[in-house]
Amino acid sequence: MDRHHPLHSSFHSSMRSRDSSSTAGSDPREKIKDCLRKFIAFMFTQVGVGALVVCYAILGAAAFMHIEKDNPDQQLEDVKSWRKNCVDNMWFYAETVNTLNETYFKVKINEYLIAYQKNITEAIHDGYSGKSAEDIWSFPAALMYSLSVFTMIGYGNIVPKTVWGKIFTIAYACFGIPIYILYFCNMGKVLAQTFKWLYITTHECSRREDPLFEDGESQTVRKKITVPSTACLWVISFYILTGTIMFGAWEKWNYLDSTYFCVISLCKIGFGDFVPGANISDSAGGSHLKLVINFIYVLLGMGLVAMCYNLMSEDVRVKVRELKEDLKNCLDDITLKITVCMNDTKYYHQKQHRHK
Repeated sequence: MDRHHPLHSSFHSSMRSRDSSSTAGSDPREKIKDCLRKFIAFMFTQVGVGALVVCYAILGAAAFMHIEKDNPDQQLEDVKSWRKNCVDNMWFYAETVNTLNETYFKVKINEYLIAYQKNITEAIHDGYSGKSAEDIWSFPAALMYSLSVFTMIGYGNIVPKTVWGKIFTIAYACFGIPIYILYFCNMGKVLAQTFKWLYITTHECSRREDPLFEDGESQTVRKKITVPSTACLWVISFYILTGTIMFGAWEKWNYLDSTYFCVISLCKIGFGDFVPGANISDSAGGSHLKLVINFIYVLLGMGLVAMCYNLMSEDVRVKVRELKEDLKNCLDDITLKITVCMNDTKYYHQKQHRHK
Protein backbone atom coordinates (compact mmCIF):
# COMPACT_ATOMS: atom_id res chain seq x y z
CA MET A 1 0.00 0.00 0.00
CA ASP A 2 1.13 3.52 -0.73
CA ARG A 3 2.58 5.34 2.29
CA HIS A 4 0.73 8.50 1.28
CA HIS A 5 -2.62 6.72 1.19
CA PRO A 6 -5.11 8.23 3.63
CA LEU A 7 -5.90 4.84 5.24
CA HIS A 8 -2.20 4.26 5.81
CA SER A 9 -1.70 7.69 7.44
CA SER A 10 -4.81 7.34 9.65
CA PHE A 11 -3.62 3.90 10.77
CA HIS A 12 -0.23 5.31 11.78
CA SER A 13 -1.79 8.30 13.56
CA SER A 14 -4.11 6.03 15.57
CA MET A 15 -1.17 3.82 16.48
CA ARG A 16 0.82 6.84 17.60
CA SER A 17 -2.06 8.10 19.74
CA ARG A 18 -2.38 4.65 21.32
CA ASP A 19 1.33 4.52 22.00
CA SER A 20 1.30 8.00 23.55
CA SER A 21 -1.75 7.24 25.71
CA SER A 22 -0.27 3.95 26.87
CA THR A 23 3.02 5.70 27.59
CA ALA A 24 1.22 8.40 29.56
CA GLY A 25 -0.81 5.80 31.39
CA SER A 26 2.28 3.83 32.32
CA ASP A 27 4.24 6.95 33.33
CA PRO A 28 4.42 6.96 37.15
CA ARG A 29 4.55 10.76 37.26
CA GLU A 30 1.26 10.98 35.37
CA LYS A 31 -0.28 8.45 37.75
CA ILE A 32 0.88 10.49 40.74
CA LYS A 33 -0.52 13.68 39.21
CA ASP A 34 -3.82 11.96 38.43
CA CYS A 35 -4.05 10.64 42.01
CA LEU A 36 -3.31 14.10 43.39
CA ARG A 37 -5.99 15.64 41.18
CA LYS A 38 -8.53 13.07 42.36
CA PHE A 39 -7.50 13.56 45.98
CA ILE A 40 -7.82 17.36 45.77
CA ALA A 41 -11.21 17.02 44.04
CA PHE A 42 -12.37 14.67 46.81
CA MET A 43 -11.13 16.97 49.57
CA PHE A 44 -13.32 19.76 48.20
CA THR A 45 -16.43 17.59 48.45
CA GLN A 46 -18.65 17.65 51.52
CA VAL A 47 -17.27 14.40 52.96
CA GLY A 48 -13.70 15.42 52.17
CA VAL A 49 -14.01 18.82 53.83
CA GLY A 50 -15.46 17.27 57.00
CA ALA A 51 -12.67 14.70 57.11
CA LEU A 52 -10.12 17.44 56.46
CA VAL A 53 -11.37 19.50 59.42
CA VAL A 54 -11.26 16.51 61.78
CA CYS A 55 -7.79 15.45 60.58
CA TYR A 56 -6.54 19.04 60.84
CA ALA A 57 -7.79 19.25 64.44
CA ILE A 58 -6.18 15.90 65.34
CA LEU A 59 -2.84 16.88 63.79
CA GLY A 60 -2.96 20.23 65.57
CA ALA A 61 -3.71 18.54 68.90
CA ALA A 62 -0.75 16.18 68.45
CA ALA A 63 1.54 19.07 67.54
CA PHE A 64 0.47 21.23 70.50
CA MET A 65 0.88 18.28 72.86
CA HIS A 66 4.42 17.69 71.57
CA ILE A 67 5.35 21.36 71.92
CA GLU A 68 3.74 22.21 75.27
CA LYS A 69 3.51 18.97 77.23
CA ASP A 70 7.19 18.48 78.05
CA ASN A 71 7.84 22.16 78.65
CA PRO A 72 8.86 22.90 82.27
CA ASP A 73 6.23 25.16 83.82
CA GLN A 74 8.09 27.93 85.60
CA GLN A 75 4.84 29.35 86.94
CA LEU A 76 4.08 26.11 88.76
CA GLU A 77 7.52 26.16 90.35
CA ASP A 78 7.04 29.80 91.39
CA VAL A 79 3.76 28.98 93.12
CA LYS A 80 5.40 26.11 95.01
CA SER A 81 8.21 28.45 96.09
CA TRP A 82 5.74 31.12 97.27
CA ARG A 83 3.79 28.57 99.27
CA LYS A 84 6.93 27.17 100.89
CA ASN A 85 8.25 30.64 101.81
CA CYS A 86 4.89 31.64 103.27
CA VAL A 87 4.73 28.50 105.42
CA ASP A 88 8.35 28.89 106.56
CA ASN A 89 7.86 32.52 107.55
CA MET A 90 4.65 31.75 109.41
CA TRP A 91 6.36 28.92 111.29
CA PHE A 92 9.32 31.16 112.16
CA TYR A 93 7.09 33.82 113.73
CA ALA A 94 4.96 31.16 115.39
CA GLU A 95 8.07 29.88 117.19
CA THR A 96 9.60 33.22 118.17
CA VAL A 97 6.92 35.90 118.48
CA ASN A 98 3.43 34.50 119.11
CA THR A 99 3.85 33.97 122.86
CA LEU A 100 5.57 37.32 123.43
CA ASN A 101 3.77 39.79 121.18
CA GLU A 102 0.44 38.62 119.78
CA THR A 103 -0.28 41.88 117.91
CA TYR A 104 3.06 41.91 116.11
CA PHE A 105 2.62 38.21 115.26
CA LYS A 106 -0.78 38.80 113.66
CA VAL A 107 0.50 41.79 111.68
CA LYS A 108 3.44 39.86 110.22
CA ILE A 109 1.34 36.77 109.41
CA ASN A 110 -1.25 39.00 107.71
CA GLU A 111 1.48 40.62 105.59
CA TYR A 112 2.75 37.23 104.41
CA LEU A 113 -0.74 35.99 103.63
CA ILE A 114 -1.55 39.16 101.65
CA ALA A 115 1.69 38.85 99.66
CA TYR A 116 0.96 35.19 98.93
CA GLN A 117 -2.62 36.02 97.93
CA LYS A 118 -1.40 38.76 95.57
CA ASN A 119 1.11 36.43 93.90
CA ILE A 120 -1.52 33.71 93.44
CA THR A 121 -4.02 36.20 91.99
CA GLU A 122 -1.48 37.40 89.42
CA ALA A 123 -0.57 33.82 88.56
CA ILE A 124 -4.24 32.89 87.99
CA HIS A 125 -4.64 35.97 85.81
CA ASP A 126 -1.69 34.71 83.73
CA GLY A 127 -3.29 31.28 83.28
CA TYR A 128 -2.31 29.33 86.38
CA SER A 129 -4.77 26.49 87.09
CA GLY A 130 -2.90 24.35 89.61
CA LYS A 131 -2.28 21.62 87.02
CA SER A 132 0.97 20.53 85.44
CA ALA A 133 1.62 20.84 81.70
CA GLU A 134 0.99 17.10 81.28
CA ASP A 135 -2.45 17.44 82.87
CA ILE A 136 -3.35 20.58 80.93
CA TRP A 137 -2.18 19.43 77.49
CA SER A 138 -3.87 16.05 77.33
CA PHE A 139 -5.04 14.98 73.88
CA PRO A 140 -8.74 15.90 74.36
CA ALA A 141 -7.76 19.30 75.83
CA ALA A 142 -5.36 19.94 72.94
CA LEU A 143 -8.12 18.87 70.54
CA MET A 144 -10.47 21.45 72.05
CA TYR A 145 -7.73 24.08 71.87
CA SER A 146 -7.20 23.32 68.16
CA LEU A 147 -10.95 23.63 67.56
CA SER A 148 -11.13 26.91 69.44
CA VAL A 149 -8.27 28.31 67.31
CA PHE A 150 -9.49 27.60 63.76
CA THR A 151 -13.19 28.13 64.57
CA MET A 152 -12.29 31.48 66.20
CA ILE A 153 -14.12 30.64 69.46
CA GLY A 154 -11.07 31.19 71.64
CA TYR A 155 -12.21 29.96 75.06
CA GLY A 156 -8.95 31.12 76.63
CA ASN A 157 -8.85 28.50 79.39
CA ILE A 158 -5.80 26.88 77.72
CA VAL A 159 -3.06 29.00 76.17
CA PRO A 160 0.42 28.16 74.87
CA LYS A 161 3.28 29.38 77.02
CA THR A 162 6.28 28.45 74.91
CA VAL A 163 7.65 30.55 72.06
CA TRP A 164 7.20 27.73 69.53
CA GLY A 165 3.67 27.12 70.79
CA LYS A 166 2.71 30.72 70.11
CA ILE A 167 4.37 30.70 66.67
CA PHE A 168 2.65 27.44 65.74
CA THR A 169 -0.71 28.85 66.92
CA ILE A 170 -0.33 31.78 64.49
CA ALA A 171 0.49 29.51 61.55
CA TYR A 172 -2.20 27.01 62.57
CA ALA A 173 -4.86 29.72 62.65
CA CYS A 174 -3.79 31.19 59.28
CA PHE A 175 -4.22 27.83 57.51
CA GLY A 176 -7.08 26.52 59.65
CA ILE A 177 -9.54 29.41 59.38
CA PRO A 178 -9.94 29.10 55.55
CA ILE A 179 -10.45 25.33 55.98
CA TYR A 180 -13.12 25.98 58.58
CA ILE A 181 -14.87 28.54 56.34
CA LEU A 182 -14.90 25.95 53.54
CA TYR A 183 -16.37 23.41 55.96
CA PHE A 184 -18.95 25.93 57.17
CA CYS A 185 -20.14 26.68 53.62
CA ASN A 186 -20.13 23.08 52.34
CA MET A 187 -21.68 21.54 55.43
CA GLY A 188 -24.33 24.24 55.45
CA LYS A 189 -25.29 23.41 51.86
CA VAL A 190 -25.44 19.66 52.48
CA LEU A 191 -27.49 19.93 55.66
CA ALA A 192 -29.74 22.57 54.08
CA GLN A 193 -30.48 20.35 51.08
CA THR A 194 -31.12 17.34 53.33
CA PHE A 195 -33.41 19.24 55.70
CA LYS A 196 -35.25 20.85 52.79
CA TRP A 197 -35.82 17.43 51.19
CA LEU A 198 -37.18 16.07 54.49
CA TYR A 199 -39.42 19.10 54.93
CA ILE A 200 -40.81 18.90 51.38
CA THR A 201 -41.32 15.13 51.64
CA THR A 202 -43.24 15.59 54.89
CA HIS A 203 -45.27 18.40 53.33
CA GLU A 204 -46.16 16.24 50.32
CA CYS A 205 -47.10 13.27 52.51
CA SER A 206 -49.46 15.46 54.49
CA ARG A 207 -51.12 16.65 51.28
CA ARG A 208 -51.53 13.26 49.60
CA GLU A 209 -54.75 12.75 51.50
CA ASP A 210 -56.18 15.65 49.47
CA PRO A 211 -57.83 14.20 46.30
CA LEU A 212 -56.95 17.33 44.33
CA PHE A 213 -53.21 16.77 44.93
CA GLU A 214 -51.85 15.26 41.69
CA ASP A 215 -48.37 14.46 40.43
CA GLY A 216 -48.16 17.61 38.33
CA GLU A 217 -49.11 19.71 41.32
CA SER A 218 -46.55 17.79 43.41
CA GLN A 219 -43.74 18.86 41.08
CA THR A 220 -44.95 22.48 41.17
CA VAL A 221 -45.17 22.48 44.96
CA ARG A 222 -41.68 20.93 45.25
CA LYS A 223 -40.25 23.85 43.31
CA LYS A 224 -42.13 26.53 45.27
CA ILE A 225 -41.80 25.27 48.85
CA THR A 226 -39.13 26.87 51.03
CA VAL A 227 -38.34 25.95 54.60
CA PRO A 228 -39.75 28.65 56.90
CA SER A 229 -37.43 30.46 59.26
CA THR A 230 -39.45 29.25 62.24
CA ALA A 231 -38.52 25.64 61.42
CA CYS A 232 -34.82 26.60 61.47
CA LEU A 233 -35.25 28.34 64.81
CA TRP A 234 -36.95 25.23 66.22
CA VAL A 235 -34.02 23.05 65.08
CA ILE A 236 -31.42 25.33 66.70
CA SER A 237 -33.53 25.65 69.85
CA PHE A 238 -33.81 21.86 70.14
CA TYR A 239 -30.04 21.48 69.66
CA ILE A 240 -29.32 24.11 72.33
CA LEU A 241 -31.84 22.43 74.66
CA THR A 242 -30.04 19.09 74.18
CA GLY A 243 -26.71 20.69 75.05
CA THR A 244 -28.25 22.48 78.02
CA ILE A 245 -29.54 19.26 79.55
CA MET A 246 -26.36 17.33 78.75
CA PHE A 247 -23.81 19.84 80.07
CA GLY A 248 -26.03 20.79 83.01
CA ALA A 249 -26.15 17.15 84.17
CA TRP A 250 -22.40 16.64 83.69
CA GLU A 251 -21.01 19.89 85.07
CA LYS A 252 -23.68 20.53 87.74
CA TRP A 253 -24.41 23.87 86.07
CA ASN A 254 -27.84 25.43 86.37
CA TYR A 255 -29.86 25.57 83.16
CA LEU A 256 -29.16 29.26 82.61
CA ASP A 257 -25.38 28.78 82.75
CA SER A 258 -25.59 25.67 80.56
CA THR A 259 -27.71 27.48 77.94
CA TYR A 260 -25.34 30.43 78.16
CA PHE A 261 -22.37 28.15 77.40
CA CYS A 262 -24.09 26.49 74.41
CA VAL A 263 -25.11 29.82 72.87
CA ILE A 264 -21.73 31.55 73.26
CA SER A 265 -20.01 28.44 71.83
CA LEU A 266 -22.26 28.15 68.76
CA CYS A 267 -22.07 31.93 68.22
CA LYS A 268 -18.24 31.70 68.44
CA ILE A 269 -18.03 34.21 71.30
CA GLY A 270 -16.29 31.88 73.74
CA PHE A 271 -15.59 33.91 76.87
CA GLY A 272 -14.05 30.85 78.55
CA ASP A 273 -15.75 31.33 81.91
CA PHE A 274 -17.61 28.02 81.38
CA VAL A 275 -15.73 25.10 79.81
CA PRO A 276 -16.65 21.38 80.13
CA GLY A 277 -14.16 19.22 82.00
CA ALA A 278 -12.65 22.14 83.91
CA ASN A 279 -13.84 20.97 87.33
CA ILE A 280 -10.97 19.92 89.56
CA SER A 281 -13.10 17.20 91.15
CA ASP A 282 -13.51 15.39 87.82
CA SER A 283 -11.42 12.33 87.14
CA ALA A 284 -9.02 12.43 84.20
CA GLY A 285 -11.08 10.01 82.11
CA GLY A 286 -14.37 11.81 82.73
CA SER A 287 -12.88 15.20 81.98
CA HIS A 288 -11.35 13.94 78.73
CA LEU A 289 -14.62 12.36 77.62
CA LYS A 290 -16.46 15.64 78.20
CA LEU A 291 -13.93 17.53 76.10
CA VAL A 292 -14.26 15.06 73.21
CA ILE A 293 -18.06 15.24 73.29
CA ASN A 294 -17.86 19.03 73.49
CA PHE A 295 -15.65 18.96 70.37
CA ILE A 296 -18.27 16.90 68.49
CA TYR A 297 -21.14 19.03 69.81
CA VAL A 298 -19.57 22.32 68.73
CA LEU A 299 -18.47 21.03 65.31
CA LEU A 300 -21.92 19.61 64.47
CA GLY A 301 -23.63 22.65 65.95
CA MET A 302 -21.76 25.01 63.68
CA GLY A 303 -22.85 22.89 60.72
CA LEU A 304 -26.45 23.31 61.88
CA VAL A 305 -25.92 27.06 62.22
CA ALA A 306 -24.64 27.14 58.63
CA MET A 307 -27.67 25.09 57.52
CA CYS A 308 -30.09 27.47 59.20
CA TYR A 309 -28.26 30.45 57.72
CA ASN A 310 -28.67 29.05 54.19
CA LEU A 311 -32.33 28.11 54.66
CA MET A 312 -33.25 31.39 56.33
CA SER A 313 -31.45 33.35 53.62
CA GLU A 314 -33.48 31.52 50.99
CA ASP A 315 -36.70 32.14 52.92
CA VAL A 316 -35.89 35.85 53.29
CA ARG A 317 -35.11 36.15 49.56
CA VAL A 318 -38.42 34.51 48.66
CA LYS A 319 -40.35 36.74 51.09
CA VAL A 320 -38.62 39.87 49.77
CA ARG A 321 -39.48 38.82 46.22
CA GLU A 322 -43.10 38.22 47.20
CA LEU A 323 -43.19 41.57 49.01
CA LYS A 324 -41.89 43.34 45.90
CA GLU A 325 -44.56 41.65 43.79
CA ASP A 326 -47.27 42.57 46.30
CA LEU A 327 -46.09 46.18 46.40
CA LYS A 328 -46.00 46.29 42.61
CA ASN A 329 -49.53 44.90 42.40
CA CYS A 330 -50.68 47.33 45.07
CA LEU A 331 -49.17 50.27 43.20
CA ASP A 332 -50.74 49.07 39.97
CA ASP A 333 -54.15 48.86 41.68
CA ILE A 334 -53.77 52.33 43.17
CA THR A 335 -52.68 53.73 39.80
CA LEU A 336 -55.64 52.08 38.09
CA LYS A 337 -58.10 53.41 40.67
CA ILE A 338 -56.67 56.92 40.40
CA THR A 339 -56.90 56.77 36.61
CA VAL A 340 -60.50 55.53 36.72
CA CYS A 341 -61.39 58.17 39.28
CA MET A 342 -59.83 60.94 37.17
CA ASN A 343 -61.65 59.70 34.07
CA ASP A 344 -64.97 59.60 35.94
CA THR A 345 -64.39 63.10 37.28
CA LYS A 346 -63.52 64.37 33.83
CA TYR A 347 -66.60 62.72 32.33
CA TYR A 348 -68.78 64.24 35.06
CA HIS A 349 -67.45 67.76 34.41
CA GLN A 350 -67.95 67.36 30.69
CA LYS A 351 -71.52 66.22 31.27
CA GLN A 352 -72.21 69.19 33.56
CA HIS A 353 -70.77 71.54 30.98
CA ARG A 354 -73.06 70.15 28.26
CA HIS A 355 -76.17 70.66 30.38
CA LYS A 356 -75.24 74.30 30.92
